[in-house]
Amino acid sequence: MPPKRNKEKPHLNIVVIGHVDSGKSTTTGHLIFKCGGVDDRTIEKFKKEAEEMGKGSFCYAWVLDKLKSERERGITIDIALMQFETPKYDVTIIDAPGHRDFIKNMITGTSQADAAVLIVAAGTGEFEAGISSNGQTREHLLLAFTLGVREVIIAINKMDTTSPPYSEERYKEIKKEVGAYLKKVGFQVPRVPFVPISGFKGDNIDTLTSNMSWWKGAKVQTGEKERERVIE
Repeated sequence: MPPKRNKEKPHLNIVVIGHVDSGKSTTTGHLIFKCGGVDDRTIEKFKKEAEEMGKGSFCYAWVLDKLKSERERGITIDIALMQFETPKYDVTIIDAPGHRDFIKNMITGTSQADAAVLIVAAGTGEFEAGISSNGQTREHLLLAFTLGVREVIIAINKMDTTSPPYSEERYKEIKKEVGAYLKKVGFQVPRVPFVPISGFKGDNIDTLTSNMSWWKGAKVQTGEKERERVIE
């Protein structure tokens, strides 16, 4: 059961979007675990069940992917909602499907969102597939903007799979290309944080990792006077 809503904190709906297999459910499930939304026993149970199906890396995704068909296929089909709290907000997180066959469900989830997290896979070939003209990276950003979402975080995921692992150059390459598309769509790029992460291993999920010591936080502009600040 999700925790009861804390009425003393402002509520925030965040949708997680991105290309299929970019690691949305794994990242979101791991974040919920780190924030106390699920306990150790549940994660251990998911790990055991996932390993029995030959899908050991899907344990965090199963926090949200509850349908039998989702677990067997390894993709999100329907939107999933879970609540957790941060020091400042009472959050409902919406995990949206990335597969183009289920785009209607993605639109339903995004239409409820105050903000979005776009998950981009950094692996060789994975980013290129998502950012291509037929990829869901582009489509999801455009749909989010069309549906009124103006606050977005870009999480560059699977940094542990780059060559070499945790490559700053790969991060910069992806940031440049995604930033150009964000500007084309209409987002205010100086206000958009880019965060390099590993959703499965937990790098930069809730605390800064030593594996990417070159990243010191996201520099963004905030407020009417466009002040620049670093957010960790």
